[in-house]
Amino acid sequence: MQARVKWVEGLSFIGESASGHQILMDGNAGEKAPSPMEMVLMAAGGCSAIDVVSILQKGRQDVRDCEVKLTSERRDEAPRLFTHINLHFIVSGTGLTDKIVERAVELSAEKYCSVSLMLGKSVNVTHSFEVRLPS
Repeated sequence: MQARVKWVEGLSFIGESASGHQILMDGNAGEKAPSPMEMVLMAAGGCSAIDVVSILQKGRQDVRDCEVKLTSERRDEAPRLFTHINLHFIVSGTGLTDKIVERAVELSAEKYCSVSLMLGKSVNVTHSFEVRLPS
C-alpha cells in the first residue's frame, strides 16, 4: 500500500491514496479539515464498523444501521499520543440480539480490524455496544 501527502498552504495538506482518493488534512487544530489524529480516530471507527456490518451481513442478520461513537484521551504533553480510545457501536436491525452484536464486535476487535489492532499495541482500546430497534 502506498499514499502521498502534499502541502497545500499554511498547515493544510492533501492526502492521496493509491486508489486515487483525496482528503484534506489540517494541522491547525482542525480549522479547515480533520487533523491527522482525528483521521486516525475515524480510521479506527471506519475499519471496525466495516467489520461489524460485514460480519452481521454474512451471518444473514437484517442490519439497518450502524454507527460508531469514538471517544479518546490523549497525553497533555508532546507527543500528544492517544492513551485510550473507546469505540461504542450503536447497531439496529430486525432480530438483532446483544449476543449476536457482541460477537461481531469481539471478532472485529480481536481478529479483523487492522487499525484497532495496530493501535492496541500502544493504546488502551476498548469496545462497547448497544442494540436499538430499527426506526
